[in-house]
Amino acid sequence: MTLLATTCALLMLLPLVTTFDDLLTSWALQLGVNNPLQSIVPVEARMVVSLLGVVGVRAAASGSHIVVWDAAGAMHTLFISWNCIGWQSLLLLGVSFLSGLRGLQALGSRIQVIVIGVGGTMLLNLVRVAAVAALEARWGHLPALIFHDYGGTVLVIGWLFAFWFAVQRWILVAPASDDLETVEA
Repeated sequence: MTLLATTCALLMLLPLVTTFDDLLTSWALQLGVNNPLQSIVPVEARMVVSLLGVVGVRAAASGSHIVVWDAAGAMHTLFISWNCIGWQSLLLLGVSFLSGLRGLQALGSRIQVIVIGVGGTMLLNLVRVAAVAALEARWGHLPALIFHDYGGTVLVIGWLFAFWFAVQRWILVAPASDDLETVEA
């Protein structure tokens, strides 16, 4: 039941997050943020190629392009745009920090949450791009495109749910109260 409820929540949030990502993209274009973000892409492309190598997908990177080879030896070239590197998910994480870090948490706990959140989100973005490339190599363009357009967003939403569940449970635990509770019968 919990899995079904979580899946429903993820699917309900999908249009909201996709629309929010489109709004962020238009703002980024108006502000000229796309050029600095595009300079990050070659570094991310090399990291994605390394991840693909770990799972046995033959790949190479050149600038903003990744080449993957399928089982038949055919090359598939993928272009990684500034808009594909996952900066929107980092902004969503930042917005969630505004809500999730309200309260009386210790500074050390807050720093742990931020480091885990940023590191996990960056790793998730690398895995997401690598998954698109692996799907392209294994099953072709259409499955890779569908995952790129929708699966990645579901992954980010699922990550944020899992992240906040975990940090609320194990890091941001409320300190024990000195007040005694009385139970009336």
